[in-house]
Amino acid sequence: MTDIELVTDWMRNSRYITLFTGAGMSTESGLPDFRSSGGLWTNNRRFEELASVEALAHDYDEFVAFYRWRITELQKYAPHEGHFAIARLQAQGRIQALITQNVDGFHQRAGSPDPFQLHGGLDHVRCHECGHKAPALTFLAPEGTRCVKCGGKMRPGVVLFGERLPQDAFAGAQAASEQADLFIVLGSSLLVSPANMMPEVALMHGAKLVIVNQSETPLTSHAALAIDAPIGALLAELELRLAGLGVQGEGAPPKGT
Repeated sequence: MTDIELVTDWMRNSRYITLFTGAGMSTESGLPDFRSSGGLWTNNRRFEELASVEALAHDYDEFVAFYRWRITELQKYAPHEGHFAIARLQAQGRIQALITQNVDGFHQRAGSPDPFQLHGGLDHVRCHECGHKAPALTFLAPEGTRCVKCGGKMRPGVVLFGERLPQDAFAGAQAASEQADLFIVLGSSLLVSPANMMPEVALMHGAKLVIVNQSETPLTSHAALAIDAPIGALLAELELRLAGLGVQGEGAPPKGT
């Protein structure tokens, strides 16, 4: 069987499928990997320095400039066919849980309900003092950096360096990993901790692990299948095959009906 046939067969015969998406899912939409040295941010400071509680506390103007740039850049991009395929497969009951490391909100824009966002999201900002939330684009206005409720500093709804992951999302993701009998990684190097614990949890509970990524990961040798292929096209083909349309003649009604 080919790789796509194997995954299709496993998905058809699984009771609980959990997907785990990383940066590779977003870069297929054209979105740059902002961690990379070839990113578009022109300031000499590293991503990790600016996306931190230290910068929020002591370099707020630069922190604001960086996240205003990120929010503005994000408006230039959109979900790709893979995001929409996942949302439709969820609606059909084919996929039971979606965990993401991404903060771009593309899964929600494509129609996926309530993914476990381990690193938060850039779709909103919130007050660092009282927690008041506002749409992300309000942060671009001159007055958008101060809370209308208490006057505190507004910040994006992402997890900054120096902060813990959101506990509700982490607990939900862990439970979804424990329940999975098929766990599929899409576009993650599995190098960022503690998010990379999730496929390990799935393996410990007996799940079959599939990794779709352009490079090897620390868990590639433990995977039942590792695939180096474009994620969007792979998901689109999986969706067709699961609907019985992926192979010529498969699922077609008999002639004369």
